[in-house]
Amino acid sequence: MPQGQPTTVPDDGLTTRQRRNRPLLLVHTGAGKGKSTAAFGLALRAWNQGWPVGVFQFVKSAKWRVGEERALKVLGDSGEGGTVAWHKMGEGWSWIQRDPDAVQDSEEAAREGWEQVKRDLAAETYKLYVLDEFMYPLKWGWIPVDEVVSVLRERPGAQHVVVTGRNAPEALVELADLVTDMSKVKHPMDAGQKGQRGIEW
Repeated sequence: MPQGQPTTVPDDGLTTRQRRNRPLLLVHTGAGKGKSTAAFGLALRAWNQGWPVGVFQFVKSAKWRVGEERALKVLGDSGEGGTVAWHKMGEGWSWIQRDPDAVQDSEEAAREGWEQVKRDLAAETYKLYVLDEFMYPLKWGWIPVDEVVSVLRERPGAQHVVVTGRNAPEALVELADLVTDMSKVKHPMDAGQKGQRGIEW
C-alpha cells in the first residue's frame, strides 16, 4: 500500500469518500503484548477528532489502575476533544480465577457488559467502541459468538469497533475489516520478571 493508496478499488458503487468513511471493525489478537495498547491509541485519535469514545473492559480487574484509563478520562473531561466513558465489567476478576462464585459473578458481569454494548450500539452512543479483552468471554462461551457477529454486522450508523484479546474466533476474524495478530518474539516474563509500573499499567 504505497503512500496510503489501496492496491485495488472494488466495483461496489461507492464513491471514494463513502468508502473511506465506512464504519470499521478492527480485531487485535495474538499472544504478543500491545493489543489493548494499540486500541487505546485508536481511542486517543478518536478523542482528538472530537468523537465520543466508549471503553468496555471485559476482563481486567476493576481494582487495577490502568494508566490509559486515567489519561483518557482526563482528556475526555478537558472539553477539548471527544468525551470518554469507561466501563469495567466485574470487580477484581481476571482470566486467572479459581473461585467458582467469582467466576459466576464474572460471567454475569460480562453478559451485562455485552448487553450494555448492544444498547449503546442501537442508540449510536459512541463513534468508537473499545471492547477490551472481549475474546475471553467469547472463548469461555459466556457470550455467543454468532450473536456478537450478527450485532456487529448489523450495527447502525458509522460506529467503529475495536475488539482485543487472544484467540479471536474465526467468525469474528472473517467479519472484521482489519485484523492484527500480535506475535510474541520475546517478553521479560519469559525470564521470570513480573509486570512493571509504566510498562504494563
